[in-house]
Amino acid sequence: MGKKSGKYVAYVGTYTHANSVGIYVYDVDPDKGILTERSVCPINNPSYLCISKDGKFLYSIADEGVAAFSIDENGDLTKINQQWIGGMRGCYVEVDSQRRYLFVGGYHDGRVTMMRLNPDGSIGDIACGIFHQGVVISTSEHRLDHPKVTSVKLSPDEKYLLAADLGLNQIKVYRIDYKNGNLKLEDIIRCELDAGPRSMGFSADGKFLYVLTQLNNEMACYSYEDVDDEPQFKLVQSLSVLDGDFPMAESSCFKLNKAGNYILVTIDAANQVTFLKRNTEDGTLEYAWETPVSGDFPKSLVVLPGDKYYVTLNHDTNEIRSFLIDYEKGYALMMNAPVKVDKPNVIKIHQLV
Repeated sequence: MGKKSGKYVAYVGTYTHANSVGIYVYDVDPDKGILTERSVCPINNPSYLCISKDGKFLYSIADEGVAAFSIDENGDLTKINQQWIGGMRGCYVEVDSQRRYLFVGGYHDGRVTMMRLNPDGSIGDIACGIFHQGVVISTSEHRLDHPKVTSVKLSPDEKYLLAADLGLNQIKVYRIDYKNGNLKLEDIIRCELDAGPRSMGFSADGKFLYVLTQLNNEMACYSYEDVDDEPQFKLVQSLSVLDGDFPMAESSCFKLNKAGNYILVTIDAANQVTFLKRNTEDGTLEYAWETPVSGDFPKSLVVLPGDKYYVTLNHDTNEIRSFLIDYEKGYALMMNAPVKVDKPNVIKIHQLV
């Protein structure tokens, strides 16, 4: 791979049932927090995206299953192919670093799917598909009537695939058989009753797993080790991401900044981004501050390169907003004009070669 250019693009996946047409591509100025639209790639409801580690391909959820795109030198997208995933439409995609398989999480049918990838980046056939099963135990008024896979995440060593299931209130840990294209259940992380695990992410050093729960609005921290070829997750801490009473609030997304000393969380109904200060040694968190997003339903966010700005996708007010972060004084200030885009759902940043 060639030397990085220092130039960035953002890919924004949208829901296309209204006025949007697909994946929007923006040039990014990380020093000013400005996104400028450069192109759009048509596709039906690209609600989640991921980029291959080599930066050559982007993979997307679509109504028809999953789709593959090549990324050119300017960051624009060209569709390669799409494939059915063997179930209802997915909500999350993840690709391993060697681009062997695409992993798909299914919210509507509680399915985890493993898709083969071809050397040219295209998506092949289904290698493995597992429907989650189990009894849903809940005291919540929220609709928890069946398994609902909200996200899938590879462990840092890529030996395991974690699948967060909001309905079953647990995270299933699968061992990945790359040779034969198979998943085998290895462990289960059981969450607090009615927690509702939604989003997951590992610290950059791979030592800690963070799990954002949608229903009780907490961030759980687990230590992670692979001991004698067995995954070990131990709960370190659970912390509320709300400072106040918001009965309808539901947490949706989080990101660690590049320095790893803060986690940013988006919260629906509260319409805010919460900053959690993170101890980079032991992984523990403390509530720092929150900032309103000046819109409705912050579905996703990303911290721009340099850690100076973050942007939120305000899904219900059809806009992207950018905020300048002051870590020392503990606040974020909204900057720039909003970028109008219909029903934004996910954003990914890509550095050009």
